[in-house]
Amino acid sequence: MEPLTLSTERLRLRPFTPADEDEVYAAVQDPDIQRWTMVPSPYTREDARSFVGEMVPNGWREDTAYSFAVRPAGDGPLVAAVGVHVRGPGSYEIGYWTAKEHRGRGYMTEAVLAVARWVFTEVGAARLEWRAEAGNAGSRAVAEKAGFRMEGVLRAGLEKSGTVRDCWIGGLLPSDLGLPSALPYLPAVSGGI
Repeated sequence: MEPLTLSTERLRLRPFTPADEDEVYAAVQDPDIQRWTMVPSPYTREDARSFVGEMVPNGWREDTAYSFAVRPAGDGPLVAAVGVHVRGPGSYEIGYWTAKEHRGRGYMTEAVLAVARWVFTEVGAARLEWRAEAGNAGSRAVAEKAGFRMEGVLRAGLEKSGTVRDCWIGGLLPSDLGLPSALPYLPAVSGGI
């Protein structure tokens, strides 16, 4: 897929470039980002360089991941990162982090909604999943504000640093945002054989 830029009332979301390396490195030094997300810990300069110079462009080119640098509209500092990972045919998962000094302003919810709308209308997803290690209350609050429905706990659902951990999982459907679905949806019915 060709990289693209998304805009909201307050934000501009564009693919990361090598020029973002210093800001990514600085933001991810936050212990909470290293603790609760899937980034390497400790997070090195080489990790930042590889992310912006290899992982992001490869993800777009290979249609495996679409990562966005989130900045205020009209430019400004890096406030957050949001990405969609292709988990399999028709299966997409969103992940995100917000730089510590920019939390509590609603930027992440706004960015997640922009990306979700794009995934449903342009990519053709029928469902978007969110997962976070159980206990990551900040990530869960963003997901819930964006309309994700909490669907439960996956035991040993995430692997990080050689350890499997329980995770929360939520799902967002196009209809949750008032959008049409790429495929018909038949919800579960009670009863059965």
